[in-house]
Amino acid sequence: MKRDDTMSRRLFLKASGFSAAGLVLTGQSVLAQEKKPKGKPTHFQIACMTLPYSRFPLQRALTGIKAAGYRYVAWGTSHYEDANAKKRTPVLAADAPPSAAKELGKRCRDLGLEPLMMFSGIYPERDGALEVLTNRIKQASAAGIPQVLTFGHTKGGNREIWIKRFKILGPIAKDHNVLLVVKQHGGKTGTGEACAEITREVNHPNIKVNYDAGNVMDYLNVDPIPDIKKCADEVRSFCIKDHRNFPRDEDCGPGFGEIDHYRLLAPVAFTGLDMPLCCENIFAPVIDRPTRPEGVDALARRAREFLEVVIAGLQKQ
Repeated sequence: MKRDDTMSRRLFLKASGFSAAGLVLTGQSVLAQEKKPKGKPTHFQIACMTLPYSRFPLQRALTGIKAAGYRYVAWGTSHYEDANAKKRTPVLAADAPPSAAKELGKRCRDLGLEPLMMFSGIYPERDGALEVLTNRIKQASAAGIPQVLTFGHTKGGNREIWIKRFKILGPIAKDHNVLLVVKQHGGKTGTGEACAEITREVNHPNIKVNYDAGNVMDYLNVDPIPDIKKCADEVRSFCIKDHRNFPRDEDCGPGFGEIDHYRLLAPVAFTGLDMPLCCENIFAPVIDRPTRPEGVDALARRAREFLEVVIAGLQKQ
């Protein structure tokens, strides 16, 4: 290097407020920041919903989920209880007494499965929703289930009614030691950001957000990774489903789609909270779904193993 070039470089660094030592210190401070101690790891509870087994009896769903290596289960909506059934039977009817939920909870635990979540089966803005959601909270409490899931209509949601009703339901949920969580389902409540705006306004510790990245990508074609960063502080659970736009626009099991689950879970990986990850869709894209329950068992196992690898990588200290 010529002497003039060397002098010019020194003058530039001086004028810019830099020095070789300063550059080294800056690099060290960045590294120190990156190595800053993290919070306590989130206790991710990987569950399988009974929903993927909806064409088979509930008991077969439970035994299949257990055989696929799960410790946790989430109650889906309904199942065909025999081959000749013309319609599905609800896992738990909306008007069922809490004692029925308690019995189903025992049935799960007798198999070695801890139930973590149940569907409410009603939109918060619907007529009678306040009564149904109240009973669902009581059912969950009796069964020892920590979370009840609700979500809005795909064409939108009435924000004002949601807020009014959630403010009533918050204290009820607290009295029964249950969280009421709301997830994305298209329309005005189709993003985590929109749901979190509602839960923040309700401002009650028992009304929080469930995150469904597949729905965010499916209904609104919104990238869930920037979205979850806007609501991570309100998220208390996930409905796990992936999504692909190619070769066909469809939901699928985690790891089969285009959503980066490392980036999805990173914002909540060190909260110190118990956080259910409930597998709602475990199926492979494009190809037909299994016609035998053993095929569903295999996909359930694959989903669990995928999520276990992601969590281990994210929380490696």
